[in-house]
Amino acid sequence: ALYVASADTGVVVFDLTEPAVPALLRSFPSGRGALDVHTVFVDGDRLYAMSPSPVPKTFIFDSRQPTEPRLLGEYVEPGAGTNYTVGYPHDALAFEGRLYINHWTAGYLVVDVSDPTAPKKLGGFSYPYATSHANAVGHVGGRLIAFESGESWGARLRVLDVTDPTNPQRLGEYTLSDNVSPHNLVLKGERLYLAHYQHGVLVLDVSTPEQPREVAHYNTFRETDPGRGESFYEGAIGMRVPGDGYVYVIDTSRGLLVFPEP
Repeated sequence: ALYVASADTGVVVFDLTEPAVPALLRSFPSGRGALDVHTVFVDGDRLYAMSPSPVPKTFIFDSRQPTEPRLLGEYVEPGAGTNYTVGYPHDALAFEGRLYINHWTAGYLVVDVSDPTAPKKLGGFSYPYATSHANAVGHVGGRLIAFESGESWGARLRVLDVTDPTNPQRLGEYTLSDNVSPHNLVLKGERLYLAHYQHGVLVLDVSTPEQPREVAHYNTFRETDPGRGESFYEGAIGMRVPGDGYVYVIDTSRGLLVFPEP
């Protein structure tokens, strides 16, 4: 199955049994009217859908029947939908029974989803002018480390120790310039891959989390490409590092770019 986030109809599911002829099956959760889902994340037999509106919440589905996900539970941050400073779930990553949610102006949340019918917030990390946008989590040097980035003017990458989820601790930061923002990130072992809009794609050595160090860089951005200079959201916007020896990067003008994994 393929799950697509829709700004109008929630999660759209396609049957990919025949990849050359994807079959549109349905949208879900059904019966809720117009529903904005901005991102989805699959972890094993769980599917998470982050919805900014009409009520900001994260849906948790059982996806053991891939084309027929079943709603198990929801997480709603207190104040979401009534207090604008709480923001909304923009993206999330599941890791070892916890869901790490980028909740925009509320910052970064850690939620226990071991019981999906009753998700429980464990802790969080907030900061001034937060626009918490994307994250990656993994074990580095015996500690559980989270990498969190915003998306705005002056946005940066933050390195957090989340070994104690009730009290995340800031270890360090990485930033390039105040007029260009990070967008997405992928952690593979002790290397962190960043899609960084007009700065292109970067690879950081994070074996010492307190001091991320650039080890590879390719700027996908070309000023001569059509439409350049018209938007803040230009350049490298996403990537995947599936472990096949290649890095797959999406650029807003150039499309799909494939690099050997450094």
